Amino acid sequence: MDTESVTVTIFGREYTLRGDADPDYVKRVADFVDGRMSEVAKSSAVASTAKVAILAAVNIADELFREQQKRLENMASVDDQSVQLALLLAREVGDDPNCEDGGESLPGT
Repeated sequence: MDTESVTVTIFGREYTLRGDADPDYVKRVADFVDGRMSEVAKSSAVASTAKVAILAAVNIADELFREQQKRLENMASVDDQSVQLALLLAREVGDDPNCEDGGESLPGT
């Protein structure tokens, strides 16, 4: 894909970003970063743009790590539920070597 230039405004300064991402996506990302920097600037006494950027980056990284942890926990939960469902189905169709009578019936059967 060809690289495109997109001009965005972050914390009052214009930046020209180049890449192969969709320009609308790049603008949404830049708007997100701008919003975070504005939040940090409003909620703290930090005057330096660099310090505001660092604090915003730390906040964004924290959010990313928390979301990644949630995703891992959700994947583990889905894996556990899949194993339980597979065992239940195996028992119901008589494929479970640990169950002699076919197990409990599913509702509606």
